[in-house]
Amino acid sequence: MKVIMFYHSLLSDWNHGNAHFLRGIATELQKRHHQVQVFEPENGWSLSNLTQQYGETKIQEFSKYYPNLKTNFYRPETLDLDKTLQDADLVIVHEWNDHDLVKRIGEHRKNSDYKLLFHDTHHRALTERESMSQYDLSNYDGVLAFGEVIRNIYLEENWTTRAWAWHEAADHNVFYPRTKDSFDGDLVWIGNWGDEERTAELHEFLLKPVKELGLRAKVYGVRYPKHALKALADAGIQYGGWLPNYMVPEVFARYKVTVHVPRRPYAEALPGIPTIRPFEAMACGIPLISAPWEDSENLFRPGRDFLVARNGEEMKQHLKWVLTDQRKALDLVCNGRKVINRHHTCSHRIHELKTICKELGIAHDKIYNPTHSSAHQKATV
Repeated sequence: MKVIMFYHSLLSDWNHGNAHFLRGIATELQKRHHQVQVFEPENGWSLSNLTQQYGETKIQEFSKYYPNLKTNFYRPETLDLDKTLQDADLVIVHEWNDHDLVKRIGEHRKNSDYKLLFHDTHHRALTERESMSQYDLSNYDGVLAFGEVIRNIYLEENWTTRAWAWHEAADHNVFYPRTKDSFDGDLVWIGNWGDEERTAELHEFLLKPVKELGLRAKVYGVRYPKHALKALADAGIQYGGWLPNYMVPEVFARYKVTVHVPRRPYAEALPGIPTIRPFEAMACGIPLISAPWEDSENLFRPGRDFLVARNGEEMKQHLKWVLTDQRKALDLVCNGRKVINRHHTCSHRIHELKTICKELGIAHDKIYNPTHSSAHQKATV
């Protein structure tokens, strides 16, 4: 297949978690000999913030980790869809794109043969319904939603007539255990402070337990206001700033445990959606302890693949347990890695995407034997 993908950024994961999954999916499609082209807006805010703070060095570093992934920059006012989408079989448009672009691509689809999908990986379908309802998906073939609850919203609101749950997953080409020769500390947390959606939870499940247990801990992420940096310092936690996602496995290997603190919309109103961080942590073989979230889709085995702390005091007890009981820690690591390797890698998601493509009517040879299909196309041109 020739797959065209419109996302906010492939190159930058500065406050842009969707880049994690996109990189893994694009890599897996390429490994299966599909043609992949990713388009991102020129001067997008994530890449702009990255280059303003770190220069071009991180873009060069990205190429070392992902030598086969390239991006295509565009300006909305000069984007030629006839040229861009020529010979496409599948086009995927992410929900961080502007309403006008989403509509334009849909209008283009009316007179084309490719299949067109909208990809939603955020809680805005629940928390900002009015804005999400403004996306014109009338000419789209369906929606890829990163959880059943989001999928059901699209169907119940009649924003689309077809939708599939397509969870995020770990890019196992990058996220796998590294050798652990020594440790820099006890606990590491990687996440952005953001829009105060989990401030109370971070205090309860991260800062307070670390302080009371006297753990050596470090936090990485962006958008930490002054009061957040002060709270980290008061808890004795080091702040490491932004960390490129492709370097996360190396950092995980230098710590003994990590935690997951879901943002409030996911914990309270979007059961079944863990976001990508737990997938990546378990893939890297670091014990994971999570604040409460409801695994309504039975993705994991809570208590076996990771521990769940119902409150801050229970988080303290779990942390002490994992840090002092090596056998318990090893059990969590082994179970977590098994469930990821069996069900939740980007390779698994490509298998699911191929099934969706089959439902949409894309030719079997293009889906399952792209090398043969390409050769046939060249022979008949």
